[in-house]
Amino acid sequence: MSDKRKRVVIKFGTGILTAPASNTLATAQFERLTTEVAELIIEGNECILVSSGAVGAGLMLLGLPERPKDLSSIQACAAVGQSRLMLLYETLFARHQLRVAQLLLTHQDLDSRTRYRNARNTLERLLRFRSVVPIINENDSVAVEELRFGDNDRLSAEVAVLCRADLLILLTSVEGLLDREGHCLTEVRDVDSVSNLATRDTGVYSSGGMVTKLQAVKLAVHAGIPSVIASGFRPGALSDIVDGKPVGTKFTP
Repeated sequence: MSDKRKRVVIKFGTGILTAPASNTLATAQFERLTTEVAELIIEGNECILVSSGAVGAGLMLLGLPERPKDLSSIQACAAVGQSRLMLLYETLFARHQLRVAQLLLTHQDLDSRTRYRNARNTLERLLRFRSVVPIINENDSVAVEELRFGDNDRLSAEVAVLCRADLLILLTSVEGLLDREGHCLTEVRDVDSVSNLATRDTGVYSSGGMVTKLQAVKLAVHAGIPSVIASGFRPGALSDIVDGKPVGTKFTP
């Protein structure tokens, strides 16, 4: 572990939190990821989670085979799935003597000066407790924007800027940004130069794809925040990234 403690925003994508083959949340994944986050906190880092999965959890609970297209159905799934998602986080973090705090945001919350300041103050206060893990999601049950955050990708970057994070980590179902030959790029200094490598491929329960991840990274890097896109299926990825080890694709301001 490096000597410098970091404030880290970590985004969990739907693709690493769900097991579509069995139509359930991937409990084993939740257990491992929450344990890795807890270890970072115990080492003195401040961790803020931006978690997808509410819509996916709702789909499963309602028995729907894929993400619906209409906004009202997506919102209904989120309303059903959000409590299930938070209950799982609460149960798993309690094993590490950590509590969770839920924050649901919409784009208007981050576009309003007053709401922006209030959200930042709330996060700062929660982090001072040391034993609380803020978990943020887009407020899918009431959000009406046609241009969505993209599986919380943009939201994670907005939150990183909001709380003046030292690092943004986007965990996804691929090892990082791949070149044309399928090799993972280790470091990128100009996001625009690799934008042609992004695709909009998404999973059954997710939205966004690499396009929205690069858009999020560009926003964070522009604010001076180093960002990493890496696989959420790689054990130990979080601690290695925080330690500065080469994992996934790093985007340098």
